[in-house]
Amino acid sequence: MTQPDAARLFDHAQQAAGVIAAKHRGDLAGAEALLAAFPDDTARVRGFCLLAELALALVRTQTQQSMDDLVRELSLHMAAASLESPPGAAA
Repeated sequence: MTQPDAARLFDHAQQAAGVIAAKHRGDLAGAEALLAAFPDDTARVRGFCLLAELALALVRTQTQQSMDDLVRELSLHMAAASLESPPGAAA
């Protein structure tokens, strides 16, 4: 990866972080605009992948877990969440 490619990748990861931040503050239109501003699907995927890797590295540093253990725990949380009823759904 050349230096401009690396810089572009980090820009896309920062843009992905902006999507998440906008969504969490309730700015869905802003999140959609940031998503649409990616040049293509490949840039979007790479940006979100780098963001995920950086976020996991931060958690790993704080918890002192191995990356394998952290990913395993995250996978279990995602599996459990997928089995839960959506908020507001009748049980």
